[in-house]
Amino acid sequence: MSTNGTTSTDGTTGTGRRVLVVGGGIAGPVTALALRKAGLEPVVFEAYRTSAEGIGGTFMIAPNGLGALAVVGLGEEVGGIGQPVGPMVIEDGKGGVLAEFAGLDDLPRGRLMRRAELYEVLQRRLAEDGIEVRWGKRLVGVEEGADGITARFADGTTATGDLLVGADGTGSTVRTLIDPAAPAARYTGLLGVGGYSSYRLPGRAGRGESVHFANGARAFFGYWGLADGSGTAWFSNIPQPEPLDPEEVRALGAAEWLRRCRELHADDLPAREVLRMADARSMETFPRLEIMPSVPRWHRGRMVLVGDSVHAPSNSSGQGASLAVESAVELARCLRDLPDHTAAFAAYEALRRPRVEKIAADAARTNNQKASGPVGRMVFRLVAPIAMRTFMSPERTLRPVHGYRIDWDRRVAPAGPAVTAA
Repeated sequence: MSTNGTTSTDGTTGTGRRVLVVGGGIAGPVTALALRKAGLEPVVFEAYRTSAEGIGGTFMIAPNGLGALAVVGLGEEVGGIGQPVGPMVIEDGKGGVLAEFAGLDDLPRGRLMRRAELYEVLQRRLAEDGIEVRWGKRLVGVEEGADGITARFADGTTATGDLLVGADGTGSTVRTLIDPAAPAARYTGLLGVGGYSSYRLPGRAGRGESVHFANGARAFFGYWGLADGSGTAWFSNIPQPEPLDPEEVRALGAAEWLRRCRELHADDLPAREVLRMADARSMETFPRLEIMPSVPRWHRGRMVLVGDSVHAPSNSSGQGASLAVESAVELARCLRDLPDHTAAFAAYEALRRPRVEKIAADAARTNNQKASGPVGRMVFRLVAPIAMRTFMSPERTLRPVHGYRIDWDRRVAPAGPAVTAA
């Protein structure tokens, strides 16, 4: 890396180990915090002109993701938001239980939270650490030189640093700058709808102690009791072979989507009752549930990808955010221990690609089952109880994923032969 100071036309300055982090969602801020811990100087550039406070649905941070957040000092804060994930219950859509498992006793429980809750924690920590965030900076191009890289933004400003990290999501601009032939995100054949209901689940379920997944007659339904016992959070993955335009989805309105969900789940229990008391004002729609296919090039020159820009598994994995924060921390370790950025990027890819692509492939199979027709759902109901007791036992399926921990103090070794896409 260069050791000279760097400047930018938007007024920011650096001292030579400066990293431009493009994307201010979740992966970008965690990357910036990890880079600061590793001794580098990150600056975050976000395309939107305002923060995302109050925006976004509910998702899970799994035990492995909580472990990665703890590395950058966020374990206690993140452990105080949302609610813990209790036993996971697989149901038949008629109120019957096919299988139940409570995770692994020696691992912490994951947490369900709204994206906005985690976002607020990250923004507060960035400010506390003095990490600058620049709003309204939509990346349109880069220029690389022998000693650095300059980012060009749509507002006419530029910023120069030593490296540039693309944490700009599934629609990543940085991915196409690294490789113009890079694949785009792939539509899963499902759209997502979710919200809250005043329906109170009976017994333990109503106190937020379990998360339920049911393959209904016509669509997949998930739900859990709110921790305060006030009602139920729910979501539905609706088969939609042809993707809808986001504007088209929004134009239909929340009330219409709630009506459609009620129709799809009219024969499902307890979905029918949960939706009967659902509040359309609390609903959010996600027009295109997407995954990232295998990305051949994770880095080029002084640019590298992290998070959903390079590995976005299906939401069925419950691992999107957790894998993103893992990768953020691993990238920082590699840049800390391997001063040559080419070697650092290669080591980072070697550490991450096998893990994230295995998890993505497993989730894709689950996603295909969600989008299957009535026959496929019937087969699932028949085989699920046997599978959960044998080859899909929690120890076999959860240990490799949830038990993953990053040893920050361990030095990163250079990678072996070049990693190639699966």
